[in-house]
Amino acid sequence: MAFVQTVSEDDATGSVKELYERDTASQGYVQNYVKALSLHPEIVVAYRDLITLLRERMDLRRYELITIAVSAALRCSY
Repeated sequence: MAFVQTVSEDDATGSVKELYERDTASQGYVQNYVKALSLHPEIVVAYRDLITLLRERMDLRRYELITIAVSAALRCSY
């Protein structure tokens, strides 16, 4: 069984706290990938920057279709 160490919402400070607060404000909760990467918040920021750049360069429908196709190819049930 895998174990991933994370920063709890109560213990979050600095950039991790900012990421948690941003998620809670926009989503109503902290997303799982943000919690999973909480020991390295710079990765979350870089990932979000990458996704923003990709989305800016294509329409939403194409982006969603690519997301579904990649998930299917990787057999991702998440």
